[in-house]
Amino acid sequence: MLKENFNDLISFLMVARERSFTKAAAKLGVSQSALSHAIRGLEERLELRLLTRTTRSVAPTEAGERLANSLGPRFADIERELDALSEMRARPAGNIRINAGEHAVDSVLWPVLKTFLANYPDINVEITVDNSLTDIVAERFDAGIRLGEQVAKDMIAVQIGPPMSMAVVGSPVYLAKYGIPTTPTELQSHRCINMRLPTMGGLYAWEFEKKGRQLKVRVDGQLTFNSLRQRIDAAVIGFGLACVPEDSVKTEIANGDLVRVLETWCEPFPGYYLYYPSRRQHTTAFSLLVEALRYQR
Repeated sequence: MLKENFNDLISFLMVARERSFTKAAAKLGVSQSALSHAIRGLEERLELRLLTRTTRSVAPTEAGERLANSLGPRFADIERELDALSEMRARPAGNIRINAGEHAVDSVLWPVLKTFLANYPDINVEITVDNSLTDIVAERFDAGIRLGEQVAKDMIAVQIGPPMSMAVVGSPVYLAKYGIPTTPTELQSHRCINMRLPTMGGLYAWEFEKKGRQLKVRVDGQLTFNSLRQRIDAAVIGFGLACVPEDSVKTEIANGDLVRVLETWCEPFPGYYLYYPSRRQHTTAFSLLVEALRYQR
């Protein structure tokens, strides 16, 4: 019975994870009808409904959730063992899945990968750009990238970037019209470009520190984004002030498109760390990537 169910179980796990037949079919490289047929056959053989289907969503039933939670880690272990066989090849090889936020990918991950992947053509890296605090174990990622203060204590964390600073910036036209704030509390009377937090859905409270004094300021404005690039563009156009990572606006500041304010209130904080479960055995390919990303002071 295992042989006839094996491929169908893989199909079920993909649908359960993606919560979508369309996305699962695309990742498996099969048609939606073939995928639906496989799931239906599995359910008939087990005499259990594994998925609840509506016109808008797909979700595991209680039995489906139990099966996914039980088999998911086992299939992940099989995949890792298959990747580990690549250790026997002359050249390092394998697949690595990483979850990281937009700015982390642009500032620390992608610059290293450009050279790393050219040096190791048999290593494949999949990057999921996600600004939320994703559970990398549940979503079967090999590693994630977060700010140091956000990494869980039970994870191995490797520093991969320097300390960071935020920058409050605005266009010369905006500042000439509305004035230059001299303290964080003055931001409450300015037009500011907000950031929507992906995890809780709230708005990011701008954080400041000066000589040990910490402040959080909630701001208002005409625009709210959950992405970095659009906040920078909106500030350049003159829609208001933006609070963004300093390195992301160096060019705009240098060429005069943006002016930095409240600089003395934006002290450095721990930068990005690559993190991964301590109990997981990793391949040579993964170890090579960790060393390539490790921050050299």
